[in-house]
Amino acid sequence: MSLTDVIEATRSAVAEDPYHAGAVFDAHCAVVAGTDTRVRVRIRGHEQTADETVARGGADTGPNPVEYALAALGSCQVVTYQFWAAKLRLRLSSVSVEVTGELDRRGFFGLTEHTRPGYTGITVRVRLDGPETRERYEELRREVDRHCPVLDLFRAETPVGTELR
Repeated sequence: MSLTDVIEATRSAVAEDPYHAGAVFDAHCAVVAGTDTRVRVRIRGHEQTADETVARGGADTGPNPVEYALAALGSCQVVTYQFWAAKLRLRLSSVSVEVTGELDRRGFFGLTEHTRPGYTGITVRVRLDGPETRERYEELRREVDRHCPVLDLFRAETPVGTELR
């Protein structure tokens, strides 16, 4: 199924019943027994590991959670570029995204009261190759910036509820 087929099928399903616009995603995370920082991450049928570097008390068996956050942003950008290029009928030969984040660890470790524990700044570098004009690719960038779900998570405040069980 092509991306334009997916876009049209989704448009039709939502037009028929707005209930089809909703989606729920789950991730299950648990510390690996006998470790302090290694986390088993299960999403659908996929399993991954998150861990800290040796310098931060881990065994470096996988990216750490804030690195996964950057990977989520970069990969969501790539996918959103592909979808919106199809929607705009814009030709792309390739898309690559590099994401860099700056974090002040004083927030995580509670070394100061007024330092955020999250990223203080993120830079997204996008490389698009293809036969279209710069103006068409700028139009595409604007649409991606408006519609990328993970970029929205970083830009907007998202309500999060935590339940202790």
